[in-house]
Amino acid sequence: MRARPVLLHLPFACVLVPAVLVRVAAVLGYPAPMWFGDSPEYLESAIEARPGETRPAGYSVLLWLLKPFHSLTVVVSVQHLIGLLTGVLVYVLVWRAGRDVMRPWAAGVLGAALTVPVLLPAHQVALEHMLMSDTLFTFLLLAAVAAVLWRRRMTWWLGALAGVFAAGTALTRSAGLPLIAVILFAMLLRRAGWRACAGAVVAFVVPIAGYMFVFQQTYGEFAMARAGNIWLYGRTADFADCRVIKPRPELAMMCPEHTDPRISPAFASLWTKDSVFRDLPGWIYAEQSDRLAGEFAREAITEQPADYARVVVRDTLRAFEWERRPYPTPWTWLQYEFPEGASWSDEQDELAARYDPEGETRVVDPWAGFVLGYQERVVMPGTVLGLLLLGGLVGALPYARFRGRWAPLRPVRHWATGALLPWGTSLALLVIPAATADFDYRYVLPAVPFACVALALAVLPPRDAAEPAAEPAETG
Repeated sequence: MRARPVLLHLPFACVLVPAVLVRVAAVLGYPAPMWFGDSPEYLESAIEARPGETRPAGYSVLLWLLKPFHSLTVVVSVQHLIGLLTGVLVYVLVWRAGRDVMRPWAAGVLGAALTVPVLLPAHQVALEHMLMSDTLFTFLLLAAVAAVLWRRRMTWWLGALAGVFAAGTALTRSAGLPLIAVILFAMLLRRAGWRACAGAVVAFVVPIAGYMFVFQQTYGEFAMARAGNIWLYGRTADFADCRVIKPRPELAMMCPEHTDPRISPAFASLWTKDSVFRDLPGWIYAEQSDRLAGEFAREAITEQPADYARVVVRDTLRAFEWERRPYPTPWTWLQYEFPEGASWSDEQDELAARYDPEGETRVVDPWAGFVLGYQERVVMPGTVLGLLLLGGLVGALPYARFRGRWAPLRPVRHWATGALLPWGTSLALLVIPAATADFDYRYVLPAVPFACVALALAVLPPRDAAEPAAEPAETG
């Protein structure tokens, strides 16, 4: 009889075991991490124990904590563990929500099925293997959402926990900063109480303010990063027309050029020979560059709001395409896959040696061959994410009929107090980069766990019974 509860989770074990095995193969086949353009700043920030100039240093803190091991293999192993924990947390959230409104075995099957898009696709595994912040960012944000959803009526400490995790999210990637608004809105809809909301706000603001103080001590600016406006400038480079904007003479030099149609305008305006910042002293890091970029971006959006909306919608919808395309450059999208061979530049070698003196990039067979074969076969098209979000939006509609009568507000209340938070978070993770920077395939994957949780919370039957006495409502 004692074994029966364990058997309820057997479907999830059938997903988790292969997810663990493919990650073990990835570490054995590729003992060193894959690099991206942002990786050197993260690693250098960890080595020198200082904030990064253009990106928050939350991920660098993780690298710093792992620095005593002097092993980049340990880094990728920990990141794969974080990826597994993200899948486990998705399962736990679905299981807890489903166990009281459906048969326990059915809750286990539903939870296991919804962890498949999180744990098994090859691009998820590859992203965990990169020297990048995305895996940590996703887990921290999901933990913040989990704290809000953990109980029907929140306590102050759950609110504070949600705020701490949300702060960690914002300090790991700046795109997480506005998501605290989504979390607080969901807490209000769930009638969390003022203590829980106040706890979330305080627990969010204190770490952010503390980090900004440290950043000021280092760079002289009370901010989370330098050059915050250049990303938005890159976004407007996709549509800005100076014949419409009519910028003043000093600002006219910011009118973007685009000479290579293979490269997205946002990427070209920052990193190629077309970048106007190459003519400015200090490149993108200078105060003048940031000031001019911000002013030009604001004027472009003000004068061409329809064009701005068009590119935001267009790039948001890219996330739902069936196949990946060579965007934003012919080479960027390929960096999110395991390579057949591996090599580091001299600069990467030198920086990596400061963190891991014995580390080197290499490909080890037969494990690498297994990972490459897996990568060819186990992928999740973006259309699946679109279906998950669509299901999370409309999944509660069948509950409009209750006890033989129509109750149109019932599915609205059910959705607003459950699926709204993960669904809104998932959508925000797609829209925010499209609105403030550019589309990139690595921005899509963090949205997947939230879409899976949202679908479950939408389709599960509402709990119309009274709350258990063990979870009293919070006064105030």
